[in-house]
Amino acid sequence: MSVKHPIIVVTGSSGAGTSTVKNTFDQIFRREGIKAATIEGDAFHRYDRVSMREALAEAESRGNHHFSHFSPEANILDELGEVFREFSETGRGRTRHYVHDDQEAERYGSPPGTFTDWEPLPEDVDLLFYEGLHGAAVTDTVDLAQYGDLKFGVVPVINLEWIQKMHRDKSHRGHTTEAISDTILRRMPDYMGTITPQFSRTDVNFQRVPIVDTSNPFIARAIPTADESMVVIRFRDPRGIDFPYLISMLHDSFMSRANSIVIPGGKLDLAMQLILTPMIKRMVGNAQRSQ
Repeated sequence: MSVKHPIIVVTGSSGAGTSTVKNTFDQIFRREGIKAATIEGDAFHRYDRVSMREALAEAESRGNHHFSHFSPEANILDELGEVFREFSETGRGRTRHYVHDDQEAERYGSPPGTFTDWEPLPEDVDLLFYEGLHGAAVTDTVDLAQYGDLKFGVVPVINLEWIQKMHRDKSHRGHTTEAISDTILRRMPDYMGTITPQFSRTDVNFQRVPIVDTSNPFIARAIPTADESMVVIRFRDPRGIDFPYLISMLHDSFMSRANSIVIPGGKLDLAMQLILTPMIKRMVGNAQRSQ
């Protein structure tokens, strides 16, 4: 952790909705005039799309049926840790981009399924912002959680997460239900062993809970809407959180525990603005005073 060069981490599983949450952070950064360098977790995958297929086939041939992007060995987490360490000490670092589709290929000038070249992070920024799978992961070789000054988990209940993944992978990536189900099964050991432990290390978790039937996520025709959901917001340390103010601003919300508030799903963006803005401003203010 670093006062002078702070790092914000947003972590969550594939299909959890971390990209949507990132948009809220971008709004706050623009409104408050905060300069943020951004890195994506996908940039620290070990393999491009073709190489990942080969690595999967090799793992299968060795009897490993659980190798996936969730696996620490499928990522260069040591390198991510080095970027976190360097930024926290100097405000510098490097990143690249993983090109997901034709639209990004046109933007970055690299074919889909490949990485761009490594390039330095922008200089003279207020903070580093990470969004991806492993931002608070701890493995035998690296402790990424130690670097995040503010860590946020995006954690829909698992049936909702699977519904969101099903619809995204079908509509945007052309995958079949069977292929997506196989991916979910393959990822499960690392989901349990690597992904979910992060949410005990985060400062705030946002967990969306549908209030409609999601008993069989593999046949759901639509993703439950925000108005068909509630969101549980859990604070690791509730000291300094003005819960009466939040409840007054977020109508139909209530506290379920001393460190948790439950809000209507449609109020999530407002809740994030109310909760995150003072946290980020305080962190950036401390950084500027330490210069």
